[in-house]
Amino acid sequence: MLLGIFAFFLLAYVALCVGVFFYQEKLIFYPEKLAENYSFNFKNNFEEIIIHTKDQKKLNSVLFKSQDPEGVIFYLHGNGGSINGWGKVAEFYNSMNYDVFILDYRGYGKSEDKISSKDQLFSDVELAYDELAKRYPENKIIILGYSLGPGLASKLASQKNAKLLILQAPYFSIEDEMSQKFSFLPKFLLKYNFETNEYLKTVKSPVIIFHGDKDEVINYKASLKIKNNFKKGDTLIILKDQSHNGITDNLDYQNSMKKILDFDNN
Repeated sequence: MLLGIFAFFLLAYVALCVGVFFYQEKLIFYPEKLAENYSFNFKNNFEEIIIHTKDQKKLNSVLFKSQDPEGVIFYLHGNGGSINGWGKVAEFYNSMNYDVFILDYRGYGKSEDKISSKDQLFSDVELAYDELAKRYPENKIIILGYSLGPGLASKLASQKNAKLLILQAPYFSIEDEMSQKFSFLPKFLLKYNFETNEYLKTVKSPVIIFHGDKDEVINYKASLKIKNNFKKGDTLIILKDQSHNGITDNLDYQNSMKKILDFDNN
């Protein structure tokens, strides 16, 4: 009987591991899909830009324009939704005379196809950056990643020479998050181990991290670990009583960003 019970739980565990491996994309990515002819209704002046991937897929992106831009922020959004919801963050940065460029990953919004590998995702993000660099010099480009975005943003910044890298609520690595939340699963199952801390080691741009001390999704201790490997000029700003969502609306964040972007509203 004991042998039978053990065999049952072993089979259940193996089935769970197989499910996690083959359905990983559904566990990590939560896209909002929009019709190809969907019309955005943003307050800001905006332009839709199509990014053509190496395998001839079309990715949708939106450039939110300010009247007299000082530069552009490449905003890499979280694992849910689409530009239709994420576009709201552009209002704050536009108000400080920065354009905002947001890419919808594969399967998100009006972007075609679906995410199938880490390298594919990195390639798509780099192609989007290269398209943006046709319009702005690199010393005018700021890369900003939120939630899922910090791993992608850090990897991109390690390959480019952007003016600045800003991370909101970053993870040390996805494997580190997995160890904390799903320690019973073997690490080799993970296909999307975005290693933020490793990528940051070769980032030449200054790095500024914002993390809420009440973050219920990614504990701010992840940023404290990242800080241990900071280079000269990198900064960590802990936002008091801030949870995972709503960082852009946080007044302390906004005041810090006004100083960082050297914005004078007088």
